[in-house]
Amino acid sequence: MYLVHAVLRHPAPGAALPPDTRELLSALVRPGDRIEHLVLHRDAVPDPVLGLFLLADSLAEAESRAAAFCRTALGSFPELLGWWADRVGVPLVTPFYDRLLAASGTPDRNGPGPFPSTGRPFHPR
Repeated sequence: MYLVHAVLRHPAPGAALPPDTRELLSALVRPGDRIEHLVLHRDAVPDPVLGLFLLADSLAEAESRAAAFCRTALGSFPELLGWWADRVGVPLVTPFYDRLLAASGTPDRNGPGPFPSTGRPFHPR
């Protein structure tokens, strides 16, 4: 199973997705899509993020099918007019690797940035 993130964009600054967007998109999922679950971060900064958990035989297939689903789904409802999916891909697991690097004592490592889905800073435990 892959988790693929799609950054959702709109040309109007400050545009907000309708509250029922996740339900609208979920209603379009068909068995052939092999999408197991959808998560929508409507308040992510700077843009909303749609997370698709899907089954695929490869990373390339997962990202391709997620992008195709987003194109179809976002074009299927008048409420979502103007929205498109940008940067569709599997997210990196940066915080995990940052913790491994910090534990190794390697000098001059890159510091962790904020989580893309929330904009909140990463605080290692």
